[in-house]
Amino acid sequence: MDTARRIAAARSRKRDAEKEIALAKASKTAVRKRDGIDLLVAWSVIGLFVVASSAAVYSMEAILMPVTLAIIVGIVLGRAADELARFGLPPLFGGLLLALFFVLALSSLVNAILGPITEVAREAPRLAEGVMKRILPFIDRFEWVEMALARGAGEDAFADVIVENAGPLIGTVAASVTPALIQTLIFLAALVLFLLGRVQLRTTIILAFATREGRLSAIRVMNATEDALAQYFSTASLIYLALGASTMVIALVGGLTVPPLWGLFAFVSSFIPYLGVTFMTLSLLVGGLMTHDSLSLGIAPAVAFFLLHLAMENLVVPAVLGRRFEVNPFLIFVAIIFWTWMWGAVGAILALPLSLIAMTIFEQMREPPPEPQLPG
Repeated sequence: MDTARRIAAARSRKRDAEKEIALAKASKTAVRKRDGIDLLVAWSVIGLFVVASSAAVYSMEAILMPVTLAIIVGIVLGRAADELARFGLPPLFGGLLLALFFVLALSSLVNAILGPITEVAREAPRLAEGVMKRILPFIDRFEWVEMALARGAGEDAFADVIVENAGPLIGTVAASVTPALIQTLIFLAALVLFLLGRVQLRTTIILAFATREGRLSAIRVMNATEDALAQYFSTASLIYLALGASTMVIALVGGLTVPPLWGLFAFVSSFIPYLGVTFMTLSLLVGGLMTHDSLSLGIAPAVAFFLLHLAMENLVVPAVLGRRFEVNPFLIFVAIIFWTWMWGAVGAILALPLSLIAMTIFEQMREPPPEPQLPG
């Protein structure tokens, strides 16, 4: 009897153990399913937040774009003003002085560009017709182009389409002048106010954190962000200044009028990724074709600038900036497309600075703060 009882008790304990194992497995499966659902819900909330934020940023372009540009420019100018403080110049006065120089330089740039643009706009139909007259003889060498033109109304129809559409295009550009002027005023006002309250705003952000560690992290993130932006713009300005000087030489050798203005165009347009080099190359192409009767001489300045810009963007810029800013090129490309879609050419200019800010904040928040070394 005792043996039978022990066997029955052992079997009962075995069944209880199997039940516990089955319950444990079922519980783990349920936990995994719940974790998967929670993860899916979390990513869904994040996705909805990103979509809603993008829609808000897109709809508030008229305000957010100039204010964001003013903040980034203000950070760079404020950092430069802090450097001038070493020579006894107060940071507030130095920031306003640099802002004045920036506005004067921007006004001079607009005045320098406005004259040629006005002249080109007035002569657009004649220029388009002249360019087509130079290009059509070269196009006639290709049989498939001749067939395409023949299906239309002839060679003159193709040129007439260009000439007829020049007016509406100029009208569209003129219609956007008023919003651009308003955004420029918002940018200038935001820049001056940001420089005036930069120190107070910095102090407010730091004191918003309750703990000492949080305040130290805020100081570290802001300092790293200012250093990254200042180093990027200073280095990029020197590189693009060399590109502008080289473009001026290309325009001078290529026989184009006002070579310094072409160099200035190249310097400014280089800050607009992809769009800037495209616009500059097309401008050199039109200028060359209007200057020279020979097709090879006409396209030579545009080809030379494109190859020079390609070499600098793929060799010089990565070699100089790549050591400091290790950013994935694909992420930069996506950021440029996103911000260009959001805010146009200004968004393309802000794409890399905004990416640097995000990257700097991520790196500073990921890395633990350095521990103080106690004397031994």
